[in-house]
Formats: sequence, C-alpha cells, structure tokens
Amino acid sequence: MSSPILIADDEVNITDVCKRYLEREGFTCHVAHDGEEALDKWKKKSPQLLILDLMMPKMDGWQLCKAIREESDVPIIMLTARGEESDRLLGLTIGADDYLTKPFSPQELVLRVKVILRRLKSTPTADTNQSIRFDDLEIHPSERSVVVRGHKVDLTMKEFDLLLYLAEHPGQVFSREQLLEHVWNIDFLGDMTTVTVHIRKLREKLEQDASSPTYIKTVWGIGYKFEGLK
Repeated sequence: MSSPILIADDEVNITDVCKRYLEREGFTCHVAHDGEEALDKWKKKSPQLLILDLMMPKMDGWQLCKAIREESDVPIIMLTARGEESDRLLGLTIGADDYLTKPFSPQELVLRVKVILRRLKSTPTADTNQSIRFDDLEIHPSERSVVVRGHKVDLTMKEFDLLLYLAEHPGQVFSREQLLEHVWNIDFLGDMTTVTVHIRKLREKLEQDASSPTYIKTVWGIGYKFEGLK
C-alpha cells in the first residue's frame, strides 16, 4: 500500500502523529502547515486523499476544500477542533467526504482512510460496470461520471457512490442508517446528518428544481428512494 496522502494542519504535533500512524500502514505522507502550502503540495504531489484542518493560517480548510473541489473529486477528510454541527455541515456541504473532531484517535483516522481508499479502488463488477440511464440522467460507473440533460456533472466520491447505489436499486426505500452502512461502509462512524447533506447536494446538482426532485425522492419517516423512467 503506497497511496500518497496530504496532511494539512498548523499544529506540528498533529501532523507528526498522523504521519507516523499512516506511514506504519504503508502510506506515503506529505505534510503542510498552512492552507497555501497545502494547495501548492496538492498540485505538485497529486495525493489520493487529503486530511485538512479546518482552522489554518493563510487559507483555512473551508477555502482550501472549495478550491480543490473546483478541480478535483479527490477524497477529503476534514479535521475540526470545535465539533459543532454547523462546522460539520459546512464541511460536508462544500465537498468533504468525512470529518473528525479533535481530539481524535489516530487509529480511527487510519481506519477511515483505509475505508475511503478501499471503496475508491474497488473494481466494479460486470453488472455495476454497465452504464445506467434514467430519463435525462446517465451514470457511467467505469468512468465514475454523470451526465444530466446532456451536461457532465461533477460529483464528489461519496456523492457518486450514493447516487450509484440508489440508482442500482430503483424504487427501493432505504433508511439513512442503511445508506450509511452500504455507501459509507459499516465501519463509518459518522451520523445521519451526513446522508441528509449528501442527498441535498445531489439534488442541487441533478435536479432542475431541487425542492421538487425527479430522481431522489424522500419517503417521509423512512428515508429515500430513487425513481426514474428508463
């Protein structure tokens, strides 16, 4: 295992601990201590995953995440010292795939990194490799791309995984707990808000009217289901 990872945090002890634990598992780690340095190293090193602190000098984690999301869907784990729900929601809304609240266990960080990269590297089966089409929506699993009404739509890794899972089971209702288990993996330790935020972001990107969705429907009191005519 040699997937390069970028760790960005202005606290040297945090980056040292994260780097040490990840390198023990065979990862190659690059370190930055402010947002501008992190952006520069992301462009030069092309890491397969980023761990970004929320509060950094020169460019904070929010700004950095937004800048990266304009160009890439590389997985991002956000670190926050405050642990407030508003911080977690904002991090997920701007494109972070996961978050950890300080202080956190280095072993938990390693676990989450492994889960994200395992899903990213998993090879599609013969069935899931086939393109899926519903009305004006096209999903291409082998390319991890989505086209809506003739235009390509940029999705984060988890947004794509969530859409693909729902589209592979049209009409089936899933609770948020089930979606966490199947899309984020059973090892994911996040909360139900994660699913809600990703559903909202998908609707904003896919639907002509996000308040009256065509594809991802809410089943009140239960969860969500995918609808569409092939």
